[in-house]
Amino acid sequence: MAEALLNQAHGYGIIIGLSILFCLIILAAVRVQKRYLAEDSEQSEMFMVANRSVGTGLTASAVFSSWMWINESVICAAYTYKWGIALPVWWASGLSFQIALMALLGIVAKLRVPYAHTSLEFMRMRYGKYAHCIFILLNLINNIFGCGSMILAGAQLVTGMTGMHVIAACILIPAGDEVVIYTAVGGLKATFITDYLHTAIALILLIYFSLAVLTNEHVGGISGLYQKVKAADDYIEGNYMGSLLTMKSKRAVLFGLVLKFGNLALVLMDTAFWQKSFASEVESVVPAYDLVSVVILAVPWCTGTIIGLTGRAIEKTPIWWDYPNLLTETQVNSGLVMPYVLRSLLGQGATTGLLVLIFMAITSTVSSSVIAVSSIISLDFYRAYINPKASDRKVLQVSHIGVVGHGCFMAAFAIMLQYAGATNNWSTYFRPIVACPGIFPLMLTLLWSRQTKAAAILSPILGLASGVATWLSLSYVWGGKIDIQTTQEQLPGLYGAIVSFFSPALFSVIISLARPSQFDWREFLRIDLIEDSSQPSTSLPSPQDSKDDITKISPAGSNPVNEKYQPTIDAEAKAGLVSPATSISTRTGSLDDIVHPFSDQTIRHIKKWRNYAAGYFVLNLLVTVVLWPVPMYRDYIFSLSFFKGWVTVAIIWHFAAMLAVIVYPVWDGRFVIGTVFKGVQKEWSRKG
Repeated sequence: MAEALLNQAHGYGIIIGLSILFCLIILAAVRVQKRYLAEDSEQSEMFMVANRSVGTGLTASAVFSSWMWINESVICAAYTYKWGIALPVWWASGLSFQIALMALLGIVAKLRVPYAHTSLEFMRMRYGKYAHCIFILLNLINNIFGCGSMILAGAQLVTGMTGMHVIAACILIPAGDEVVIYTAVGGLKATFITDYLHTAIALILLIYFSLAVLTNEHVGGISGLYQKVKAADDYIEGNYMGSLLTMKSKRAVLFGLVLKFGNLALVLMDTAFWQKSFASEVESVVPAYDLVSVVILAVPWCTGTIIGLTGRAIEKTPIWWDYPNLLTETQVNSGLVMPYVLRSLLGQGATTGLLVLIFMAITSTVSSSVIAVSSIISLDFYRAYINPKASDRKVLQVSHIGVVGHGCFMAAFAIMLQYAGATNNWSTYFRPIVACPGIFPLMLTLLWSRQTKAAAILSPILGLASGVATWLSLSYVWGGKIDIQTTQEQLPGLYGAIVSFFSPALFSVIISLARPSQFDWREFLRIDLIEDSSQPSTSLPSPQDSKDDITKISPAGSNPVNEKYQPTIDAEAKAGLVSPATSISTRTGSLDDIVHPFSDQTIRHIKKWRNYAAGYFVLNLLVTVVLWPVPMYRDYIFSLSFFKGWVTVAIIWHFAAMLAVIVYPVWDGRFVIGTVFKGVQKEWSRKG
């Protein structure tokens, strides 16, 4: 048994030390926002949806960060070690089209529900409280299991690397780190800012790890890696000729298919991704999400390929940290391939850097989950059913309580998963079955006016029951019993996910056509901004209002929307005296009296982006799911020249990702950064 890769001091020091550091950073950022940009996180609109004013670059960075789980890097490398070079491709293809679909749904939501705060708000508006409660439950299940499995995976990694007690890690990651603290203070905009920092640090570390490992003398570059993998002569069951260097891998394909369903649920059934689209400017939603859908491929493709195959290449050589012992299945499933590779080739410093990367990935994901769940608690539960007349300040207080409460609950839930024997592998096959039934009913709520209330209520319930029944019955038939081991087999999980995903669509159509009715999309316009006229605000007008509905409209006002919607508040809003949260009165009464808050020109602009998003989604789905991986599933083992090209393109893609989500956000936000520097300079000049 090898000694621990790092000592416990590294584990406690990084989790607690970086927590304090990021708390200080976010406190400073919130102060700068309020002082120099007039963005007040004590307003609910700012706390939950960042005043709907976030630009393309920062949105892209935040979405990328939320989607760059440790699974996409550390766990992907471990599964590449198990099944070979096919796995990163199927993993990458399971990350992209979901974000492209979210871009489409996000821009449709901008058009039809312009002032929504969570995806559940428009479910309640259209179908009432029973459907609303069902989807609250489905969203919470998705959030809790997704976040819980991430915390557990991170805790097990930290334990495997440092010897730190897994329970201590489960508690410190969600409850003791900056996730609970900085989101309670700064809200969604705070998570955007810290997401950028996390993304920058994590991507730089990943590209360093990949290149440093690849160019290490014990690996010998791309050619050396290829030769050493061939020389290792590991036989992989289910792969063509047992090779690690073939795309024909049955287990990798099955895993990739399950992952696609699970990831689709993680995006669409997670209010965090909806909130990021709500928080973005009108012209930022589609470019930001579609940009991420392209560059996210780099993480599993580059990192998984290089690190995973390097593990196989050096494991049987004296350079291996635990030589002559090989990694056990438990160690591999816990994601310890990358830590062992880095410790063997790059030493303690790089392994400590990996611990930082794990911290970054987990906190970014958990912070988005915390804000999403706190919004559900405050808006979809408290404001909807307990105190409908709650003020802005009261809603914010409940959000803060939700942040802290959810963080503590997730610590307890992760501990429960640990003692129940659940692993990240089991969660991968279980989560799609319980999270997928709500996907089609949710999408049809925005896209199909004929889905009825009964269909929205019954179809996810029937789909969930069908999926669970399929999963458990097949686990019993093929495994002889139902336990943790048999329920994490690939085929039962895949068939269960397929039934859970597709059957609600069938149920919804049948139920809707049995007793048809049609929804008037104008009903969604009743959803309004949170207002609190008793509380002064320092927030600037939302760019989508100021730029699209004021600047772009001629004084003649060809659009009646602006005549009805703007006059009473324009003067104060332009002066910065009233926040968007206080700008608009509650919309009630006849539908004929309710008008869209956007101008005709802005609506045409949104429809143009909607068409782009729909076309890109179809193209993305065809390329990433069909045209890229499927033709390569054949009797072929990579040649040296093909392998060189494959790895080289993956590395280039990784650098492109760095440009897209690290460099571009700085350029996109250069004027805001300039405003801050000018404000600081003026203040220092006055003091001097």
